[in-house]
Amino acid sequence: MVTVLLLCVPGGSADTAASTHVAPADVASALLVLWCAVTLVREHRRPLSVPAAAVLAAPAVAFAVAAVTSPQPDEALLGLVRYLQVFVLVPAAVVLLLRTRDDLRLAAAAVVAVALVQGAVGVHQYVTATGASYQGRTVRAVGTFGPLDVMGMATVVSYGLLLLLAAGLAPPPSAPRWLRPAALGTAAALVVPLTVSFSRGAWIATVCAGGVMLLLAGARLAVRTLTVLLAAGVVLVGGAGVGTQMIGARLASITEVTSSPDQSVTDRYAMWAAAVSMWRDDPATGVGLKGFPDHRDGHASLALSSGSDTAGAGVEFHREPLLSPHNMYLLVLSEQGLIGLTLVAGSWIALLVRGAVRLRRLRAAGHAGYAGHTEHTGSRGGRPPDGADCALAATGLLVWQLVDFLYADIGGPSTVLTAVLFGIAAWWALSPAALRPEEARR
Repeated sequence: MVTVLLLCVPGGSADTAASTHVAPADVASALLVLWCAVTLVREHRRPLSVPAAAVLAAPAVAFAVAAVTSPQPDEALLGLVRYLQVFVLVPAAVVLLLRTRDDLRLAAAAVVAVALVQGAVGVHQYVTATGASYQGRTVRAVGTFGPLDVMGMATVVSYGLLLLLAAGLAPPPSAPRWLRPAALGTAAALVVPLTVSFSRGAWIATVCAGGVMLLLAGARLAVRTLTVLLAAGVVLVGGAGVGTQMIGARLASITEVTSSPDQSVTDRYAMWAAAVSMWRDDPATGVGLKGFPDHRDGHASLALSSGSDTAGAGVEFHREPLLSPHNMYLLVLSEQGLIGLTLVAGSWIALLVRGAVRLRRLRAAGHAGYAGHTEHTGSRGGRPPDGADCALAATGLLVWQLVDFLYADIGGPSTVLTAVLFGIAAWWALSPAALRPEEARR
């Protein structure tokens, strides 16, 4: 929880763009991993099952191969540390330190708290025109992350929205009656800061993940919940005055990326093509960790601009260089080749499949458990089984991240939260405790 809550510490100064910048949440994540190691030694516990260790360790193998084969070992070492932090060490620590579903709910509550804080700051930035620069106006909501991590607030708010949606769709049996309407109402409120983030990738990922969660929760409940959320979202967005021409144009641009793309989309296409070109030069292992910036100009077309404009939210105007393809899959493919993409993406797919299988088992067990106890159900048709909120949260967050990786990659202080997200998804998919809520702490 401390690791997550430290994301509220203001950032956004110029030095946060440096690859060597260490945010408070990064320090906390290192302490989290250290504390996990101390706990394992002290309690003499078997760390992970063989399947769980294989799924979590697969990306580490890919990163090590890419680092060893990189022509620039110094840069590759920095990349190796960062990749291990985000995709291996922190997720493994979360898996090992969460003991019960209530532990996961506490971690989720911390994420929701950060989302509310960042969302409130973002809405204030939009209303007072003190945010990041967007189309010549300082109205883009970026929270405390600043314009150098322009996706940070959108990412955190999206996570919080999905966690609240999970709590509203499948509240725990012991939860008070007010939890469902409070969770759904707060989720609808977070639509406002998400909207004024002007992040098309976050919008698309949230719609996809929310749709998956609604389908998994059941058709009838999905229709009722979607109706309430849409009605509340329309009222809140309209009432907050965010239904402006700028947002309408941003929404319309989602369907115009091939016919009349803006410069940001053109740059993205150029970097995607450059990443594929790099992969063709080194199909198996890629150009090496942190190798994309050095090889970009040799593979990019003339359509690529020199950088993106960055200003507002306390940061002076300057040009931010385009150092990644803004697509995690293509970044891995270009720097780590087919070996890296197969191991890394394979690990993520394994988490998604195992999590979905466990959700199905949980629902089947819940239906069997309630079959002879209809007098204890809170509503007609029965309650969701205990743990359904954890399952929906883990699945929804992972779907969001995998969709968002089509338009973004890792970078900035908010990346620590991505590591925690993978840990939550891995705990639900791999930990035996996820299916045993009654299990006491050992």
